[in-house]
Amino acid sequence: MNSGRISAVVAHLLLLAGCAAGPDFQRPAAPGVKSYTREALPALTAAAPVRAGEAQKFLDGKEIDYQWWKTFQSPQLDALVERSLKTNPSVQAAQAALRQAHELVFAQQGFYYPTVQASVSPSRQSTSATISPVLNSGATVFNLYTAQLAVGYTPDVFGANRRQVEALRASAETQHFQLEATYLTLASNVVAAAMQEASLNAQIAATQEIIKANTQSLAILKKQFELGYAAGLDVAAAETALAQVEQSLPPLQKQLEQTHNMLAALAGRYPGDAAADRFELTALRLPQELPLSLPSKLVEQRPDVRAAEAQVHSASALVGVAVTNMLPQFTISAATGGAATVFSQMFATGNPFWAIAGNVSQTLFAGGTLLHRKRAAEAAFEQSTAQYKTTVISAFQNVADTLYALKADADALSAAAKAHQAAETSLSIVRRQLELGQVSGLVLLNAQQAYQQTVLALAQAQANRLMDTAALFQALGGGWWNRPDSIANKR
Repeated sequence: MNSGRISAVVAHLLLLAGCAAGPDFQRPAAPGVKSYTREALPALTAAAPVRAGEAQKFLDGKEIDYQWWKTFQSPQLDALVERSLKTNPSVQAAQAALRQAHELVFAQQGFYYPTVQASVSPSRQSTSATISPVLNSGATVFNLYTAQLAVGYTPDVFGANRRQVEALRASAETQHFQLEATYLTLASNVVAAAMQEASLNAQIAATQEIIKANTQSLAILKKQFELGYAAGLDVAAAETALAQVEQSLPPLQKQLEQTHNMLAALAGRYPGDAAADRFELTALRLPQELPLSLPSKLVEQRPDVRAAEAQVHSASALVGVAVTNMLPQFTISAATGGAATVFSQMFATGNPFWAIAGNVSQTLFAGGTLLHRKRAAEAAFEQSTAQYKTTVISAFQNVADTLYALKADADALSAAAKAHQAAETSLSIVRRQLELGQVSGLVLLNAQQAYQQTVLALAQAQANRLMDTAALFQALGGGWWNRPDSIANKR
């Protein structure tokens, strides 16, 4: 082969090396929807003259603080979230998975370069002079020292290694967004559990006050019964009502202890290791301005969507790997060294050796293995694409559900506040009438039961507004892209 043909072959290989077999990944376009909900939501939610009853306003396009939990203005909650993010084992596991993914990328990138190996092989041998003398001297027992430097290189002609590196980088990106999702889920769970505890503390306090009031009412009825102003049926009904209220207290206390245990576990602690934090509704502030990302931005901000997108990218690159496995494989190897019966003479005149070899191989028949692996990679790509679409739809559903919940929560709290005020007024009137003997004990019991229900409903409605506000921050992605060390700020 003359030099011109050699140059043409080299140029052709270099041209091939500039491209990679298989599909080039294209990021999915953002959904073309203009709104999260079918109908436009009001600019302001309903308001109520109670704790967590402020009207909330949605601000389209406003950025989300990556420390969104601070909008509830609770230093105690801030400290618990920060502690949990540092000590929860799930975070540590996700961080380790990300480090592993990066190391696998670096390891695969090593195949871009030649492999160089050095070896020294001393041996003592005895051969048959009759059959195969190996030394010029004819000695049959001798020492042999061999030193060798071997170089092997696989040119990435069709981009097999580049596609493999691309797939591993996409997998590392998946792990990165799974880590972001871990941060977001953990912070959201801590906030929700803290608010649940605050609600339970309020319900327990209200129940204890109701028990106290019912106990006092029962004492009045018993005294009136002794004086002949009340019937025995009224006393029995009051005793039953008191017992029913007392019966409702242990389940609330059980839920509270379980919530304490949950908060301890989320912070990476054992339930009995430390005293539980105590959260109260009075210490939490409802954010009055809520950021609402544009629908076109949601797929950029949700870590689960970004992780699903990275999985599509990885699957696309693996299709390229499967394609290149069906194409010719090129290898180049070279070796140089020396061999002698005396260690210091290995590189003396006549003892060095060298070899250069090239190899091109093409699989002609493998029982359809390579073809079916390619088809399997293509099916995996289609699967990941469908899973990505499912994740996007679920993300929009989460936001829509949360927006409707916030509107409904505000309406529910407003109604609960009105019901509580009316029941409190009614109970106060009935108690005065009972003291004057103007009503029976059954009337008081009915008023107390109505009031009890409104107290518990009010505490639950207040907690729901707080928890669904936190759910909105989670549904919108949690603002991770605004953190100084986020991947968005490294590009």
